[in-house]
Amino acid sequence: MSAPALEPARHVTLAHGIRARYRVQGSGAPVLLLHGIGCSLEDFDEQVALLSPRYRCWAVDLAGFGGSDPLPVPGSVPRLAAFVAAFCDAVGLREPLHVVGNSLGGAVALQFAADAPERVRSLVLADPAGFGRRVTAALRVITVPWLGPRLLAPRPGASRRTLRGVFHDAALVTADRVEHADALSRRPHGVRVMHETARSLGTVLGVRSRWRRDLLRAAARHPVPTLVVWGGEDRVLPVEQLDAARTALPHARTHVFPGTGHMPQIERAEEFAALLAEFWPEPNPLGGRR
Repeated sequence: MSAPALEPARHVTLAHGIRARYRVQGSGAPVLLLHGIGCSLEDFDEQVALLSPRYRCWAVDLAGFGGSDPLPVPGSVPRLAAFVAAFCDAVGLREPLHVVGNSLGGAVALQFAADAPERVRSLVLADPAGFGRRVTAALRVITVPWLGPRLLAPRPGASRRTLRGVFHDAALVTADRVEHADALSRRPHGVRVMHETARSLGTVLGVRSRWRRDLLRAAARHPVPTLVVWGGEDRVLPVEQLDAARTALPHARTHVFPGTGHMPQIERAEEFAALLAEFWPEPNPLGGRR
């Protein structure tokens, strides 16, 4: 059976006046999909197509990324999690959600669950930020105040090089993906938001320890059923950080996709969707099988 066509993206204005772009599709238990830094809801197009026959999928552009307005202050994991909560309020998502986050979106998902565990039915964290200091040099160097904005300015070939570092399979660096990444980089506020967000997360030495420590402590106080997956060839956040995730979240199930980069939801789309569908129906998976 062929995958359903994607519904067009929509917009909603949140209580504090920020306009958020999102896509909703399907019926069934609600699933919230959160992308990574510098990206957009399109990172979950494959998952929306695969999951929407069984679940109601909500993919949203985080504040300042994609087609969502920026926050009036620099973005951080707690502020982006508050944005996610405001989005859920605005669209009437009241019941507990399955929340899936990739990269920065994984850290935001974990913060959202720590802030409001009653709103989260389960977490799926795909190559999430927050479990180690190491990160690709490309994200470290853009935190430098005088250099970062210059490096982030749109220029020929930059999007293709960035995407080549994200995917293990070079065939996924398609013309359409490059064109979309170019469009994201040309947004009027794009350079500022990317630079500010990167600086909130890390320095030229790596990911900051304070927000990671605070996040993991909060998450430990409010554990929810969790699945952590990683691409075995991730060049953005190394797969070795999965060991730290196992330590910080001892209740979590884990899975490694071999021969896969930073976005397994794209690079191993069907396997990823099957893994989620197998994980979600399990009753009370806290402390259950690994």
